[in-house]
Order: sequence, then C-alpha cells, then structure tokens
Amino acid sequence: MAGERSGEDLVSEYLDQNPQLVQWVDSLRVYCESNKQWTARREFILRNMEAFPNVEPGVPSSSLDRLLSLSMVWANHVFLGCSYPQEVMDKIKDMGEGIVVQDVPTRKTSSEIAMAKRKQRSAAEADADHCTKRGRYGSSEQESRSAGQKSGPLPQAPAEHQPFFNRLYKAVAWKLVSAGGFGPNLDHFEILRSCVESCKQTLTCVFVPLKDIAGLPAGRTQKEGHVCEIRCQTVYMGTGYGRDESAAKAMASKEALKVFQGRKVMVKICRRRYKGRDVEDLMLLDEQPRSQGFPPALSYPFQDEQLEDGSS
Repeated sequence: MAGERSGEDLVSEYLDQNPQLVQWVDSLRVYCESNKQWTARREFILRNMEAFPNVEPGVPSSSLDRLLSLSMVWANHVFLGCSYPQEVMDKIKDMGEGIVVQDVPTRKTSSEIAMAKRKQRSAAEADADHCTKRGRYGSSEQESRSAGQKSGPLPQAPAEHQPFFNRLYKAVAWKLVSAGGFGPNLDHFEILRSCVESCKQTLTCVFVPLKDIAGLPAGRTQKEGHVCEIRCQTVYMGTGYGRDESAAKAMASKEALKVFQGRKVMVKICRRRYKGRDVEDLMLLDEQPRSQGFPPALSYPFQDEQLEDGSS
C-alpha cells in the first residue's frame, strides 16, 4: 500500500481489494486502543508492509515484530506525546508521512507548561520533585504544608483524581505493549516515570531506612536496606524493599505497575497504618480482591497538626 494513499476511505478500499488481509490486520489491534488510534495505526502498518518484505500475514517473524513495534512507537508519539531517540523519531516520521490523523491531541510548549505550573504550584508542590528523598521516617513537604488542614483526603478526592489515572492507565498500557509486555527485565521505574510525565505530572518517591519501619510484613525482619513509597498527585501507588534506595525504588515501581495489569484502575479511600495510627489514604487499586492489608504508609499528605505532633 504505497504512493499517495491516505485516509480511512483509502484503507477500506485497499482492504476490499485484499480481503485476505482483513482478519489478520484486525487481529493486531490491542484491547486498549480506541477506534481513532487503531484506524491510524492500521494505516501505518498497511502502508509500510512493503518495506518489510519478510512480513507474511499470519506468520510470526522478527520483521513483523519490528513493524508492529514501530507502529506502536509512532502511535505513542502521535497520541500520547512520547519521545524516543532521534534516530527512532526520524524513522517513524518517515514511515508515517502522508497519514492524516484528525483532531490530534495538542501539546503545550515548554513556556506554556512552565506558566501553568507556576499558577498551580501551591496545589502541585507535593509532586514537584521527580524523586524527593526524606531524611527521617514520615517527614515530608506535604506534611508541613498540610498542617492545619483536615486530616484525611476529602470524600470527593477519588472522583477528582480518577480522570488523570484513567489517562495514565492508557499511557502505561501502550508503553508496556511497545516494550513487549510486563516482565522482570524491564526498567519499571523509567516506564512509570515516562508515562506519568507524558500525562504532565511527576512522581514523588519517599525513602526510609528499613530499621526505622515498624509493622513490616512477616519475614521482613532484617534491619539493613531501604523502603521506598511512590505517590503521584498524593495518591499512593506502590511500596518496595531493597538493599539500597535504587533497588527499593525499582521494586516499588514494579509493584505500582502491577496495578495496571487489570482492565482498569480505581482511586479509592482506604484504611492503612501511619506512625502506628489508622488513617484514611488515597490509593490506586485494580479489580483484584486483596487477602491482606496494605504496607504501612511512609508519608501522609493529608494530616493535621495534631497528627504531626503525635498528640491526642
């Protein structure tokens, strides 16, 4: 499918002329793709098949894997704003030439983003650092800013945060597909970080020495190592244990990404322990039932002065 062909009508005409391709190409659609995304990526695949002569419909091959990976990378760039090494960007730009996508999501310039951040700084300050380290158990910028506020998230908080995490769910799903699926050899933190930043937010990482943690899960009795907690927009996403901060962050990211393996993610208010107290916390969950409690919180962005001081 070469030359000047473009648009959904020409794709349909091409498939009418090549009916043997219809079932095969439709089998390449992933479950998280919208009709608009799939229509564009399908055209990308069909346009570039001739450049991969070893691709045979219905026959697995390295050439087919490469074509599909490039189609995912192109779609991630067009619809999610993901960026890749310049060599890859040049490649997908050439391969996608002539494909017209209506109502492509607009991207703000860096100056526009900076201005928006300045206006929202008071609300978004908790997520301002890519990875914020804490020197003592439970200390955080959120806690000092939240002094005097009502302890616990507001009842409407889950509904307010849900749209963002719906977008993040799609971004993670696309990223994992392009990476070959969820697995132990992925850079879990980099995947999570890049997806969050593609949605115009940042992660907050809290580190605490393992020896300072009370109420650890059974079997976690060693005193060396660190614990990492990951949040985004004050919503808890995952906890990890490791011999050092880097390993703990990697495990926390892996646990956070596991939540995105279901059909959807949900922001809920749940009870968990913080400094020996039961508190209500915003948490990102999947649809799987849980047979045990949550790890103790390392930070708490919703507390008041009374909880901060430890007084009753």
